[in-house]
Amino acid sequence: MPERRKILVVLKGYPRLSETFIAQELLGLEKAGFHLTLISMRRPTDTKRHPVHDEIKARVVYLPEYLHEEPLRVLKGLFAGFGKPGFRALMKRFLADLPRDMSRNRFRRLGQALVLAREWPDNGQWLHAHFIHTPASVTDYASILTGVPWTVSAHAKDIWTSPDWELNTKLGTARWAVTCTRSGWEHMRSLTGRPDAVHLSYHGLDLARFGRFEGQHSNRDGTDPSDPVLLLSVGRAVEKKGYDVLLRALALLPKSLNWRFEHIGGGDELARLKALAAELGLAGNIAWKGAMAQKEVLAHYRSADLFALACRIAANGDRDGLPNVLVEASSQRLMCLSTDVSGVPELLTNGENGLVVRPEDPMALAGALEAAIRDPALRRQLGDAAEKRVREHFDYHSSIKQLIRLFEEEWQQPS
Repeated sequence: MPERRKILVVLKGYPRLSETFIAQELLGLEKAGFHLTLISMRRPTDTKRHPVHDEIKARVVYLPEYLHEEPLRVLKGLFAGFGKPGFRALMKRFLADLPRDMSRNRFRRLGQALVLAREWPDNGQWLHAHFIHTPASVTDYASILTGVPWTVSAHAKDIWTSPDWELNTKLGTARWAVTCTRSGWEHMRSLTGRPDAVHLSYHGLDLARFGRFEGQHSNRDGTDPSDPVLLLSVGRAVEKKGYDVLLRALALLPKSLNWRFEHIGGGDELARLKALAAELGLAGNIAWKGAMAQKEVLAHYRSADLFALACRIAANGDRDGLPNVLVEASSQRLMCLSTDVSGVPELLTNGENGLVVRPEDPMALAGALEAAIRDPALRRQLGDAAEKRVREHFDYHSSIKQLIRLFEEEWQQPS
């Protein structure tokens, strides 16, 4: 077995409640014997942590989030950069990128890369970025300056909101890239002359944390006003999650149908969604619960009757890959209703292990919601099939093994 090198993992922010799939991957690599140092471009804003974050032993180093806040670190990085063999190549690359992205962010990524290269924590021997947009920019620049090779895990928003020229450039310099949906994999392969360096790797679920639900979801069918069907959704209140579409679908349900809806998650659009719910006359049926820790979310999956997520492609091209919450809910035999966007059909097949409708279609969504609310036997059948698929095909140990193989195959080669 080749020696396992020390990896500096560059992240946009750490820890983040919405990125447990990254945290479980970091923990899996640590358990496999890899030495990690986490390089975070932002300090945490979440007030809660998942248990997995407390199990990760890696040291966390925070780069200057805004260059003007820590000018001394940035200046020291710049002066140290002058003496590095890769400085001229870095500036050539930066000046080629700048006309295509004349933004403060572009200068920020350069400054963060200079700081990282100067401070170089724990004698790192490899660079790995999570997300192919801004974290990969810092990582790529630091790699050019130091000569240390780099790799990248791409996910969803980072792929679809990055311009093709930038993806092409990064895929040309990274040793390899992994991504978690077939649609993202195919898109990135189409943009590079090295398609074999792009790998499909579903990040899956830590099934030890989402053990089998031995209880039963209820037989509620919407006919009893004192015992309404419980609908659940977990996700940030942002455009790509389609919560406005879901609210409009709920407003189309027959008035005789008894339901209540719980939303878990933060997000910038919460106030607008609450106002829309009031406008639609739904406020009395909805509980906005805010962000929750993983154990609390798990309890909600088990008590709910139906999970709904109306994924869509946002105006700026942003979209989900395969939302981890759909995998989590499915692991608890909770029937899921979603849309045929991006990686969702790679988990859910309409009528087989879930219900899948077109995005941006409140009428179709309302029809599927009504069918599921009225038919507990259908919910049970689809939920059982979804759990079977998750436990057979979405165990995160498979993705960890694939990453280990990719790293070790690379490290058998000369640096």
